[in-house]
Amino acid sequence: MANITCFGEVLWDVFPTHKKIGGAPLNVAARLQDFDNSVTMISRIGDDKRGTKILKFFKSKGVNTDGVQVDKNYKTGKVKVMLNAKGSASYDIMFPRAWDKIALTEQAKTIVSNSEAFVFGSLVARDDVSRGTLYALLKLAKYKILDVNLRAPYYTTAVLKYLINQADFVKFNDDEIFEIAKELGATSQSLEQIIKFVAKETNAKTICVTKGSHGAILYVDNTFYYNGGYQVKVVDTVGAGDSFLATIITQLLNNTAPQDALNLACAVGAIVAGSEGANPEIRKEDIDKFINS
Repeated sequence: MANITCFGEVLWDVFPTHKKIGGAPLNVAARLQDFDNSVTMISRIGDDKRGTKILKFFKSKGVNTDGVQVDKNYKTGKVKVMLNAKGSASYDIMFPRAWDKIALTEQAKTIVSNSEAFVFGSLVARDDVSRGTLYALLKLAKYKILDVNLRAPYYTTAVLKYLINQADFVKFNDDEIFEIAKELGATSQSLEQIIKFVAKETNAKTICVTKGSHGAILYVDNTFYYNGGYQVKVVDTVGAGDSFLATIITQLLNNTAPQDALNLACAVGAIVAGSEGANPEIRKEDIDKFINS
């Protein structure tokens, strides 16, 4: 399996009735490690109990925490999560938090330089400190994977365009790619044409667009691959896209056929959506049983 670095926010998702460890890069890192990749996390936590629990979580998963910094001035990240009647989530993201202040260190540079792939999100670019560190590390990364997360008011078109141009692989959801494509000047209403437009206007070689319960589209080597989604009773959608991304990254880095990679990723995303929280335990036999049923 691959040596992968994940960069970005680690935090606590606080639901109305409970709280869970989360943050898109954290969720991706945990699921990548579940698939036997060698994963290192670069982030920043507060010098507090919540930060300590995040470190313990990573260690329980086997994720390398050498790149996780401790901040004496800012608290560990926190997000208030609201769920609608269908389980779809909206977020109130506390700012500033420790993950907004990820420092550029020699250790971080070494970690990224030695990795086969570098996974990062757009949300971490909301603060100039972490954004500056990200920009520097992107120059060292061999294969760059961008997970777009549009969380108003924490993004700008200029930053998004820069990040997409840096990436080899970009994952959007359908709302995100239409919004960004419009800002880039697209006029088509066809999702396929929008994907081709973004690929042409940027340096992204591979684009994946998730469509919630309707599955996803993968565009690689000028070819489209489709999955119409799997039926599941949604508990909450938190982390479903992150597990989807971790699955498809693992499969494509291991030269799995694109259609098979997409099918497996959609299944894992659906299983997470049918479970509580972003990081439910998923065994290979669970995935096989789910697909076959």
